[in-house]
Amino acid sequence: MTTSNLRTPLYTTHVSLGARIVPFGGWDMPVQYSGILGEVAAVRTATGLFDVSHMGRLYISGPRATEFLDWVLTGSVESLRVGRARYCMICNEKGGVIDDTIFYRLAEDRYLLIPNAGNRATVVAWFQRWLDDKFPIGCVIEDRTEATALLALQGPAAAEAMDRLCSEPPSSMRPFSWQENQLQGTPVLLGRTGYTGEDGFEIVADADQAASLWQTLTEHGAKPCGLGARDVLRLEAGLPLHGHEIDENTTPIEAGLERFVRFDKEYVGSDVLRSQHENGVARKLIGLKMPGRSAPRAEYAILNQGQPVGRVTSGSYSPTLDTSIAMGYVDASRAEAGTMLEVDIRGRTAQVEVTPLPFYTRPRR
Repeated sequence: MTTSNLRTPLYTTHVSLGARIVPFGGWDMPVQYSGILGEVAAVRTATGLFDVSHMGRLYISGPRATEFLDWVLTGSVESLRVGRARYCMICNEKGGVIDDTIFYRLAEDRYLLIPNAGNRATVVAWFQRWLDDKFPIGCVIEDRTEATALLALQGPAAAEAMDRLCSEPPSSMRPFSWQENQLQGTPVLLGRTGYTGEDGFEIVADADQAASLWQTLTEHGAKPCGLGARDVLRLEAGLPLHGHEIDENTTPIEAGLERFVRFDKEYVGSDVLRSQHENGVARKLIGLKMPGRSAPRAEYAILNQGQPVGRVTSGSYSPTLDTSIAMGYVDASRAEAGTMLEVDIRGRTAQVEVTPLPFYTRPRR
């Protein structure tokens, strides 16, 4: 922790609960409460509650807001209906990922966009560049990150819990939709979204309501969870983390995220991404599995018969699957599922198998 880091409206709540606090993306954040294994289990079997207020809340509005976002995002903005949300990337001119994001269409000319914590200032500056150069009138950005809170209730029991607490039943919402609601009398914006591979909701509210919402949700059975469990959960679900699987030198095509890229519109980096889609790439993101708990970690070398062919980007023991899992980049010729490779784990060579992503898919219930 440092005094220069930002703190969410729930910081004192986390400290009072005995959470272990660490710096993350310029914020002091809880990495765990009772323990990562138990927190992961709660999300996979019941409900877990995360403070994700370090993520940005950018409101983009005006008569040219749709046109602007269609220029800076890889997904189609114009085709998104009011009431829905979409995941996509913000790319630079070389197709590298400045950030990945979910955006919500709140009205015909108003959107909410959620950048990652450490990328918020970069995204705002990037957007401002294109507003100045290409859209000098007709679109404005309002950063309400510090004026609001963002909570994530995740798990198979999340919809039932929210139905008991909200004035309108959120269980009727489709995935990647949003609605305005009242949670025990508190006005909230609910998105049926998340970063764990489970069903759940992300909850936007005024910052001064965060502590009471947290208390209400935990009193109704949600287990407080930290960033450690969130990282394991997203890895099990094969979800990328900016700075690991994606960055400004990595394209969505290399990362296997083509389904979130439109190839029939023009936007920043579209020529590069279209070319890669048509001609292929030299490296690809893969999943790796190995037995036991000695998981490969980020930056470990991936080998083929002792020769380097790539590197690990994220790795962990998976309590849900009871095995070690990792993601990483390898030469495209080594990316086929079932290929046997090795990983250098602190000087010890361990055999790993290339595995399709995601590692975990939630069961139909």
